[in-house]
Formats: sequence, structure tokens, C-alpha cells
Amino acid sequence: MPAKLKSAAIVGLDAQIIDVEVDISPGLHHFIIVGLPDTAVQESRQRVSAAVKNSGAMPPRKSHCLTVNLAPADLKKQGPAYDLPIALGYLLASSQIAFDAKNRLFVGELSLDGSIRPVNGVLPMAILAKNKKIQEFYVPAQNAAEAGLVTDLKIIPVSNLKELISHLNQKNIIKAYVQQPVSWQAEYLFDMAHIKGQEHVKRALEIAAAGGHNILLSGPPGAGKTLLARAMPSILPEMPIEEALEVSKIYSIAGLLSNKSPLIQQRPFRAPHHTCSNIALVGGGTWPKPGEISLSHHGVLFLDELPEFSRTALEALRQPLENKTINVARVNYSVDFPANFILVAAMNPCPCGYASDPYHQCTCSPSAIKHYRKKLSGPLLDRIDLHVEVSAVKYTKLASEKMAEASEQIQKRVQLAQNRQLKRKAINSQMTLGQIAEFCKIEAAGQQLLRQAVDQMHLSARGYHRVLKISRTIADLSQDDNIQTQYIAEALQYRPICSADF
Repeated sequence: MPAKLKSAAIVGLDAQIIDVEVDISPGLHHFIIVGLPDTAVQESRQRVSAAVKNSGAMPPRKSHCLTVNLAPADLKKQGPAYDLPIALGYLLASSQIAFDAKNRLFVGELSLDGSIRPVNGVLPMAILAKNKKIQEFYVPAQNAAEAGLVTDLKIIPVSNLKELISHLNQKNIIKAYVQQPVSWQAEYLFDMAHIKGQEHVKRALEIAAAGGHNILLSGPPGAGKTLLARAMPSILPEMPIEEALEVSKIYSIAGLLSNKSPLIQQRPFRAPHHTCSNIALVGGGTWPKPGEISLSHHGVLFLDELPEFSRTALEALRQPLENKTINVARVNYSVDFPANFILVAAMNPCPCGYASDPYHQCTCSPSAIKHYRKKLSGPLLDRIDLHVEVSAVKYTKLASEKMAEASEQIQKRVQLAQNRQLKRKAINSQMTLGQIAEFCKIEAAGQQLLRQAVDQMHLSARGYHRVLKISRTIADLSQDDNIQTQYIAEALQYRPICSADF
């Protein structure tokens, strides 16, 4: 009778139960794995045979036919996480061990000597095990802390196959992993207090952080665009545990979690190079993997030298900037990845960088500047709420010993503003048209100002609504229920005068 165990596969950002069935029958020797396995799964035949032999058990005989089925058969299987359940299935089918496998889940990669190596995606697998009321989850010892983030689930950390065989035969019992209390502490390397000058840019970043707005910084080289962007996560509200687990889940699938501290407590900050591919940015590949926009979920995606990114990669940002998710569709799959990030983009005003600098001579021709700025499409720029000019800091500011306002103080204002928004059930950048109509009511003077702006700045309907959202955020930062005319005036200064500027 075939042996049957449970394992798990990652599909998008979630895990799915995989039944591992192992059957032994007499005949010419073969070791076959069916159920749409990839190359890594097929190669588990050699790893399993060597690991079983080197753990003191009897490997598959030459007079036996060994068939492994990974069900459901229509779901593609990838990675080495099935090594451990396949090995245990063989040992169970060959009567070398005896245990009840019904309420147990097994994952792990085998080395040739029988030791068990860590695998990716253990956190979503642990969440699945809890939801399916699995009693025991057997994981590589190095993945135990990650699986332990899920409460009310018995985690069995396993170092090698021999140790596990002894445990399942009730000889030497492995102690269950004891969840460690999480010390909640987010520390950031960059603080606004260490950045001299640029008060108007810090104000724009504060508005972006409070309302979840995207922002574009334009200025000459060395003006501090990158430093300001790197300090942005330090003024964002602290991540609640639900968001921290969601981010950790994404990093678990991508294989980027630390074995010692698997819970990500800091807001993510991702800064891909401008040469990165479309797939690296938005996700995808032969097997669906989250890209940079998903790795920056609930954090900041910083795109430096924005016009240098490929046009295809930049245009792929339009959907996630609007919907906060990205659908990766291929011939064999369609997966939705979360992408609720704040885009902080930076660029020079021209190829040489000094078109707007009063202290350096620009060496670019008008046609070169126009070609450079035309790399950014109108629809993409229209989705960026705040456009800010960053100028060089003067010596008096740089040499000043006076400390600027610390990130902690800015973060408190941002948190208060977001608390007001959450009472309205939506962050300002994500308000629907109905919510805009309800919460962005403007007095007569403000309406007159907006009417003039729409006519003179040629604002699109999307641009008009974004001005209202930014005005609402500025009012929230001021703890004001009403949108005053000065809030609209400030919001309008963050819009480009017209698309021809780019």
C-alpha cells in the first residue's frame, strides 16, 4: 500500500497542501517522480537515495520500482522542499519506520550526508498548516524561528534525517521549538536630523509619508536626493504586526529572511539599479517570484536616475501605482502580488545634471534635454503626486552645528495624520471618487483657486483628484477637518506646471 504524507508548495504568496505518495513494487529498478516536477524535484532522487543510505537506513533496492506522485498533478512543483517527505515516504512504504502521518506536514532539502538544509517559503507554509489544523510541522532547524512566528502551531526543528527517524520511531524525541518573544524595535540608519537644509523637500516627504503619496525629486548631482530618500522610511508610521507578517511572508518566499531574526520590523526600502529588468522590477519568471515592487510592500521603492530605467520597466509601474497590486500573467500561471509602496523617484533635470543649477554651466543642447525628459511618459508622471525641485545646499547650512528636526518628531505628526485617515477607512492616496467627494469638500475661495489651476496648469482629471488628495493630507497634518485655501495652494505647488516641462 502506498505511503502518503503531506508537504506544501508555494503558489504566488500562499501555500498549498501537496500530497506526497510513495509506492514500492517489485520489478526492474526505477525511481520515478510524477506530478509536474521541475529539475530540482527530479534531482531529489539522487539526494534522497544518498541521504537514506548515509543515515543508516536501507536505500531503494535494485529489484524495486519506486514511484512518487506529487498531487495535485496539475500544479507544477518546484524546489528541493519535497526531499524530506519523499525520503520519509520511502522509509514508511518499505516498513523501515512506522508512524501516523495524517496530521503532520514535512518540508526540507536533504544533503547527501542526511543533514537537512533550509528552504524558502516556510512562513506561508506555517500559516497554511495552522489554517488546516495540522498538529505538527516538521521544518529544517534553521527555519524554526521563521515558522515560530505563527502561534498555536507545534514546530519540530530537524537537523538531519537520522535524528528524525529516531524521533518518529519514538526513541529519541526532538523537543518542539519554543516561540521566542519578539522584541519590537525598528532602527534606521538615516535620520532627517542629520540632513542639513532642504526643509521644503522634507516637508514634501512628510506629506508623502502621511498620505501614502508618490514623489519625484529633481535636482543636480550631490544635492541630497538619495540621502533624503533613504531617510524616508524613518518617518513612516511603525508597522503593525499584521503588516510585518505580510512583508515577512513576501521575503520568505524570495529567500531573503534572516534565520535569526525572521520578522521584518522596519519599513522596507528597495533601491534597484536602473539596469534592472522588467521581471526583476515587477516580478515573474519561469516560476512566479515577487519583484522589487512587492519587496517594497508597505515601504519605499526608490528609483534613482528615473529616466535611465527602460521604458518597458517604467510603464509596467502604472498598474501597481494605481491599484497597489501587480498581476503577473504568463502562459502557465496568473498570480497577484501585493505592491502597496510609496514611490520615491529621483532624476537630474538634464543629462549633465546642471540645467537648473545657478552655479554650474549646463552643457546639454535643448534637443538633448527634451529627449532626456521625454523618456518619462505623461501617464506615468501623472501618477506621481508630488514633484519637488531639490537645489544644492549652501555652505552656511552645511557648516551649521544646529541639528535639524529629528525623524522621530516628524513620524509622530505622520502617525497622527494617518490615524485621522484610518478613521475614514482609507489612506488619502487610496481614496475612491466617492470618498473624495465626501471628505474633500472645499470652500468657495478654494474652488476658485482650483478652477484657475485646472485652466492654467492643464490638469487632467487624475491630476485634479490628486491635488484634492494632497490637500486633504496637508489638512490632516494640521489636524484640520476642513480643507483651507492655503492647503490647496501648497498642494498645487507640488504639481508640474505642464507635461511639456518633461
